[in-house]
Amino acid sequence: MGAPDGHDVADERQYAIYRRMTPAERARVAADLYWSARRLKAAALRAEHPDWSEAAVAEAVRQAFLHART
Repeated sequence: MGAPDGHDVADERQYAIYRRMTPAERARVAADLYWSARRLKAAALRAEHPDWSEAAVAEAVRQAFLHART
């Protein structure tokens, strides 16, 4: 369980790692996370809809990320 403010030692260590990265390294990490999220979404859709074609899964992933809100 983390600290009451939502931060803990692991968070601070991770923030320090990010601060030491170059902008290019941070961009690579962000891109890796983005593509990992797309692969996870595709896997979830395949599990939920085993009858869907790969084209249908790819389109559903595209739509999910196109209309995602933060």
